Amino acid sequence: QVQLVESGGGSVQAGESLRLSCAASGYTFSNVHMAWFRQAPGKEREAVAIIYIGGTDTYYASSVKGRFTISQDKAKSTLYLQMNRLKPADSAMYYCAAGLTSNRPLDPGRYRHWGQGTQVTVSS
Repeated sequence: QVQLVESGGGSVQAGESLRLSCAASGYTFSNVHMAWFRQAPGKEREAVAIIYIGGTDTYYASSVKGRFTISQDKAKSTLYLQMNRLKPADSAMYYCAAGLTSNRPLDPGRYRHWGQGTQVTVSS
């Protein structure tokens, strides 16, 4: 049974940092893409960062490139998102996703498994 459990969200001031974690069970990390998405109220869910099969290649949304870093610890079966220099625009529910069903990794509808989400709130 696949399970994804996010943690690490919270309320911070602009410019501060947070590290999100996603503990995964039921997956072999080297065999799947793993992704972080976020969704703010009234907005569509968007891909923030993706780490591709093998763990070397990554994708970042232009709005977070240079500030966020996605990584994984295969021994702990945990996915991370280090978020630095946070902005109010980064405020959203953040979700971990896995189980891509087609070659469209930016499309949230193409992921089979999701965590419950962790809230990030950045105040100015």
